[in-house]
Amino acid sequence: LIERLSARGVGGPALGFIYLSHTLGAESGRILEALSSRLDVTDWVGSLGMGVCSTGLEVYDEPSIAVLLTDIAPEHYRLISNQTVDVAGFIAESRDWRNATGSTFGVIHGDPSNPRTPDLIPQLAERLDPGFLVGGLTSSSGEQVQFAGMPHRGGVSGVMLAGDVSVTTGLTQGCSLIGEPHVITECRNNIVVTLDGKPALEVLKSSVGEILARDLQRLGGYIFAALPIAGSDTGDYRVRNLIGLDPNQGLVAIGDLVEPGQRLQFARRDPQTAHDDLMRMLDNIAERLPGPIRGGLYHSCLGRGENLFGAPSAELQLIESRLGAFPLIGFYANGEISRDQLYGYTGVLTLFT
Repeated sequence: LIERLSARGVGGPALGFIYLSHTLGAESGRILEALSSRLDVTDWVGSLGMGVCSTGLEVYDEPSIAVLLTDIAPEHYRLISNQTVDVAGFIAESRDWRNATGSTFGVIHGDPSNPRTPDLIPQLAERLDPGFLVGGLTSSSGEQVQFAGMPHRGGVSGVMLAGDVSVTTGLTQGCSLIGEPHVITECRNNIVVTLDGKPALEVLKSSVGEILARDLQRLGGYIFAALPIAGSDTGDYRVRNLIGLDPNQGLVAIGDLVEPGQRLQFARRDPQTAHDDLMRMLDNIAERLPGPIRGGLYHSCLGRGENLFGAPSAELQLIESRLGAFPLIGFYANGEISRDQLYGYTGVLTLFT
């Protein structure tokens, strides 16, 4: 691997992205040291993943390393060191550099075991006046390790890029909305009591149709809650699992905290929906590209890949078939980041041009 990368060196100290199979977690520090000692890479940014991907290929649960070498020199980026409680420290120390370079775009990774992680993401984006973030939460059966110059655990880390680093991003949802949007009229934490003043489970049954309503056990992994994102001009929504139903009281529990007045819609996940929306995203991003693709990052959900597209590497092969063969790496995450939101069941594609 080192010999192959050396032959494709970028010709000067620069930034590298790296994704490692979680099976290599215990060796990750030594792997980064070995790569750094042989390659002219100043800093590495990346994560462990239960699935790792590259151009046209995805690999799960096998020792795998995906590396993307860039020509982004140190003066054109700033590492985000481990932010575990809030982001005030990074915001303060990077302010002069961000103002001078027009930096608003970052690639970040987070520890899903830290309960503050979902709040750190929008906090960081907002404090960047505002910023646009992409990335994902580490997926691992062991330690949740990310890389930003060195291995990090417990928080959010990554890299901010200068404004003259050209990037184009796209988001694909793995679900399609069903029924009509509803207003949460009564709830407790993550439990929806009523929608539009009616028992939440009654509304869910009406949305999914008579056949599924007769056998609620069939909803798992197929029907989800969708929380529309306020202010989105593209109709984006966050998909959350249905984690409990109470037929006696008509309650629906979902995998997120909700508040009265919040909107909720139900969604269906199936291979055709995922395929169609991925192709829509690829067509859209192809139209917006300002120049040839030099490389890219793909952050997709663990629930996607061959689990959703039905064949090994089908998701990555669709990207290659539409945009061509270019250096692409990424991983299958426990949650995907786009702009200022933490998503689920999505794919986030970032292209360097």
